[in-house]
Amino acid sequence: MLVRITNEPRDYAWGSASAIPDYLGVPTIGRPQAELWLGAHPGCPSRVDGRPLDEVLDDAGVEQPGMLLKVLAAAAPLSLQAHPDAAQAAEGFAREDAAGLPRDAPTRTYRDPHAKPELLVAVTRFEALSGFRPLDASLPVLDALAALDERVAPFAERVRASLERAVGWMLAGGEEARSVVRGIVAAAERLPAGLEAERDTVRRLEAASPGDPAIAIALLLHRLSLEPGEALFLAAGNLHAYLEGLGIELMGPSDNVLRGGLTPKHVDRDELLRILDFTPLDDPRLAPVELPGATAWRPDAPFELRRVRGRHRASAEQAIVLAVAPLSIVAGGERLELARGEAAFVAGASELELEGDDAWAALAGAAPDRRIAP
Repeated sequence: MLVRITNEPRDYAWGSASAIPDYLGVPTIGRPQAELWLGAHPGCPSRVDGRPLDEVLDDAGVEQPGMLLKVLAAAAPLSLQAHPDAAQAAEGFAREDAAGLPRDAPTRTYRDPHAKPELLVAVTRFEALSGFRPLDASLPVLDALAALDERVAPFAERVRASLERAVGWMLAGGEEARSVVRGIVAAAERLPAGLEAERDTVRRLEAASPGDPAIAIALLLHRLSLEPGEALFLAAGNLHAYLEGLGIELMGPSDNVLRGGLTPKHVDRDELLRILDFTPLDDPRLAPVELPGATAWRPDAPFELRRVRGRHRASAEQAIVLAVAPLSIVAGGERLELARGEAAFVAGASELELEGDDAWAALAGAAPDRRIAP
């Protein structure tokens, strides 16, 4: 199977009105374009000649893809969030189904029974928070803030005693927690040299979500400024928030999001704490691998992402391909020409050849790489 797929970008309020149109050469729509979904997730499936891709695959007896490719354009911070692993997702989905909670209910947390490991590659400079950093990196920041405003001290003391309990206490809110956030906001502009990133984080989050407890929690996370081509991998339980930028995301076929703040949407504090991984990360970045005609990012997940520039051959059970420039695809004896901004789904062809100046290929069941003869 080699078919052209289309979709309409999702217009979440944090999206950019121009980043996706400028990147893919597609029309603006007069409102934010936050995420373009390419895949078969029933929440927003791509379409084949007007029909939902998930239905087309069912009718053809083709397995649903175990991945979802997105173009993400953030003009403002997204929610502070984490995603479950496979067992947590299956259990939570069954539990909410058994409770009779509609799958489109705003208070629903588990919208499908799948895990959502997530890879992001920056297209533009991309600002993000990702994963707890070691305490010897975060505590000096909290102590510096507490020295400037004593209202921050209770949070610093709790973090020093127990990271997990400190996060739970802050998420629970309450007047003392709110006082901590007010202290952080008041002191951040006076932080000494060397803490510019933390100052910027507080400034951004306070502007987007004034007084939100997540502002304090954000200071416990890595603050990253990714250059184009740099990548993050977010395993299950990774607490994160995207702040600004254009990126390509590849993830499990899931829309399970447990939010902790920076959003008007449903926040389930207890469930978030249950699935969070509090293990400190040294560096959440994922290094690329150079291949003939492509750069690959290979996370600990059942998929990988490649940026194709030139002629490239890949072996995979399924693929989702997005053309940033005109692209030729050959798979299973079929050929498809994509214009800039067009996409395709491939299944049942063990090998595909891609040729073009710029494209993204999401692969599931990828086999060892093979070099193409000139």
